Amino acid sequence: MRYKYISQKNFIYILSIAVGLLTGIAAVTLKNITYAIQSGLEEGIIFSQNQLYFILPVIGLFLVYLLTKYMFNQGMTPTIPPYIKRAIPSLLYSLLRQKGLLSYKLIYHPLIMAPLTVGFGGSVGLLGPAITSGSALSSNLSRILHVDKKTRTLLIACATAAAVASMFKSPIAAIVLAVEIFSLDLTFASLLPLLIASISSVLTSYFFLGDELLFNFNVTEKFNPRDTAFYMLLGLGTGIASIYFTKMYFAIYAFFDRFKTKFTKLLVGGIAIGIMLYFIPPLHGEGLSFTKDLFEGNYLHALGSNPFDKYTDNIWVVIVLLIGFTIFKAIAMTTTFAAGGVGGVIVPTMVMGSALGNVVAKIINNIGFGHQVSESNFTLIGMAGLIAGVIHAPLTAIFLIAEITGGYILFLPLMITVAISYMITKNYMEHTIYTKELAERGDLLTHDKDQSVLTVMTLDSVIEKDFIALHPEMSLGEMLREGVSKSSRNLFPVTDSNDMFVGIILLDDIRSVMFDQSLYESTTVETFMHQAPDYIIYEKDAMHTVMKKFQDSKAWNLPVIKDNKYYGFVSKSKLLTAYRTELINFTS
Repeated sequence: MRYKYISQKNFIYILSIAVGLLTGIAAVTLKNITYAIQSGLEEGIIFSQNQLYFILPVIGLFLVYLLTKYMFNQGMTPTIPPYIKRAIPSLLYSLLRQKGLLSYKLIYHPLIMAPLTVGFGGSVGLLGPAITSGSALSSNLSRILHVDKKTRTLLIACATAAAVASMFKSPIAAIVLAVEIFSLDLTFASLLPLLIASISSVLTSYFFLGDELLFNFNVTEKFNPRDTAFYMLLGLGTGIASIYFTKMYFAIYAFFDRFKTKFTKLLVGGIAIGIMLYFIPPLHGEGLSFTKDLFEGNYLHALGSNPFDKYTDNIWVVIVLLIGFTIFKAIAMTTTFAAGGVGGVIVPTMVMGSALGNVVAKIINNIGFGHQVSESNFTLIGMAGLIAGVIHAPLTAIFLIAEITGGYILFLPLMITVAISYMITKNYMEHTIYTKELAERGDLLTHDKDQSVLTVMTLDSVIEKDFIALHPEMSLGEMLREGVSKSSRNLFPVTDSNDMFVGIILLDDIRSVMFDQSLYESTTVETFMHQAPDYIIYEKDAMHTVMKKFQDSKAWNLPVIKDNKYYGFVSKSKLLTAYRTELINFTS
């Protein structure tokens, strides 16, 4: 019925509206639950008067642990490999290896776990959980309506754009982020559904939350060309900080992987976060209020009550405390994740960037150069520099900050800082915290279509097994009777008694003697066999490695070794045919 009255194009537009609406509702629900928990805890007498907030993360992580163990431990199918630890990498993996099919439990799992993590003080964000919930909604909606894999991929990208648009009320940045993360081709076919989903989500957010903005920033000081060198310095700083952020992320995860049980991780992580919160209270939760205070120039309120209060009349003590916040925000965020918390990376990255930008401006203004820069502008642009460096999304960083400011007054300094930060981190680190583990295992799609096609292809799809195996001790006569006469192939693998691959024989190798009956009993297979030009290791070689081996060896067939035994052959003709088929699917 649908195909009769609604074209495929219009059907996708309708689904985009639905995905935007549902994701917007999920994002609003997520924020409201989190803020309700935070407000309830802040009004609690025991915590507000006695300053015991630093023990809250342990409680939140323990609740997440219990729910994970007894409520969400089963039924999360299709499952995601344990090496994938964040929301966006799990989506990228699902799109590549699981046709974008996500468990229905992921619809409400983030709506429960993330508010418990963030509401109780975990130093993570809410954007990642909103993306997960929206993507699970779009995936299961597409499964119910029996849409194909390509449309499902587009709808998950729409959910990502919708989550960003709802959180930040920035539809253009939302579209750009979806394109940069999911490596979509920016064509009209993909652009319009993303735009529709973003608009639908933003309108949903306005309907439930009014015109409340995540950051309400008004540019009071325009860009001064004399500040160009300082914005370049900020780009250098955010680039270095992005590398630190990423290195610290993987180092902390590696540390926590030493603990065998989740409960041990919870205790160690919870205690570590509590200690950090005691000395640096702004690390509590997402940190949005901290950034808002910096925008307004109220840095003392941003730093909160801490053991160093009596020294904060000295601006250099303030600068040191802000540097401490910048350093420990990455540590607190990753510790929250590694201890079992649920949340996102992007908002903590922005908050850390705002602190770094404010630090750079304060140093410039107080070092004695006699030159003053806008601390609020540097605070804002520091956010963009760190986003560009940490997640390698420079266009998203530029448009997100431009939309937050409501214009393009700071577009030039934004581009300067973002470009330098991105170049530094991209040259030092090819992959981000989202993509590194996927890339190492050959599970990452990119804008490089050739590489993406090879990533999508599987070795099993091109292995051929209809070869008759020979043994070294077989006589020429046996080889002709048991092999050549019964095979349609001109290639024969040679294996020993344990199925270990020892060589190959081509029909051309025996063509000159195959009719000489005097050699039938006196010569053996071992006489004619030779080594293969190369080998394909089933457990190790990705498709791009297989293609390179064919290119280097000039062979038309290469044997596949699995568990150190002969498994089959891959032919160049079948490999290229499969490649061409996948390439057509990608570009159609």
